Amino acid sequence: MRRRIDTTLDAASDPACDPSSSSAYRIQAMVDGLDELAHAMEQTWGVDRLRLAVSDFLRAKFDEQKDRLDAALARDDEHLVALQVDGMKRAWATLDRSAREAGALPLSPEVWECVLPETGEIVSLVRTRADAHHVARDCRVFTLTEVALLIEALGHSVLQVKDRFPGASIIELRAKPPIDWTEGDPMPF
Repeated sequence: MRRRIDTTLDAASDPACDPSSSSAYRIQAMVDGLDELAHAMEQTWGVDRLRLAVSDFLRAKFDEQKDRLDAALARDDEHLVALQVDGMKRAWATLDRSAREAGALPLSPEVWECVLPETGEIVSLVRTRADAHHVARDCRVFTLTEVALLIEALGHSVLQVKDRFPGASIIELRAKPPIDWTEGDPMPF
């Protein structure tokens, strides 16, 4: 997890305002601060979820501001980057405020943890990719869609057992032993 940057820095201790640092370092310092804000918003709302929780108009304005920032970074113009970084910070705040006012709720994933029987490793299960992204830094995470793919990979017989014996539990799966290619297949006679 990344540490939170103290936003109460005064101009004397802010590397972006230090005249003795090079322009490239000051630009990078501004971008790093903006990245920290974007990361905090993604932790709160999920990746790309906040943009979709606001009106088309605000989403377009947000995307335009991001394009202006990208253009300023491409020009490597420190003054222009500073203006666009400030604009991007306001854009994030506007999206957050607008989404909350519209009744959108920040991401609050329900996480189920289980222990793998053979290794003792802990894995987490969540509903969606957005939920998975929210907790992926802390543990190994599987979404319900991924669990469905794993069930299908087990083959149709597993689903048939569940159909034939409602309420049955899977307590063990056995994999075929790996083939020793140096010996070849056993002879059938």
